[in-house]
Amino acid sequence: MAKIKGYTMPDDLYYHQNHTWVRLENDGTATVGMTEFYSRMAGDTTYVDLPEEDDDIEQGDTAGKIQSSKWVGKLVAPISGTIVEINENLEDDFMLLNTDPYGDGWIMRIEPSNLDEDLANLFHERDDVEKFLEREIVTAEGGGDAE
Repeated sequence: MAKIKGYTMPDDLYYHQNHTWVRLENDGTATVGMTEFYSRMAGDTTYVDLPEEDDDIEQGDTAGKIQSSKWVGKLVAPISGTIVEINENLEDDFMLLNTDPYGDGWIMRIEPSNLDEDLANLFHERDDVEKFLEREIVTAEGGGDAE
């Protein structure tokens, strides 16, 4: 598990620019959640509008909404496919997104439809993840658009 600029960013995950992550499972599905960076920047999660099982989504689509003590944001699908499971525990405890973002705070599982192409659009190599996170930190600290 890597610590980058004080944020936990597990090495086995793929990261979308909108702070969702993807973990490939042995059964061919992919688990999706929000990064620790999201949870620390957004503050306490107060509501999650989860997607529906059996919905088809495309990479970059809005799959739901997340409301926190600081803002309301989009849950962006990091990969394309069919949602095969949602984390119903989030309906009872939204704070799992904050307290265990890479474990019990997962959001959904997807049966990928375009995995190789989708993964090519995500950050995975440590150097790429670190550069991405550094740009996000600069932007979050008011340093302007880091692009």
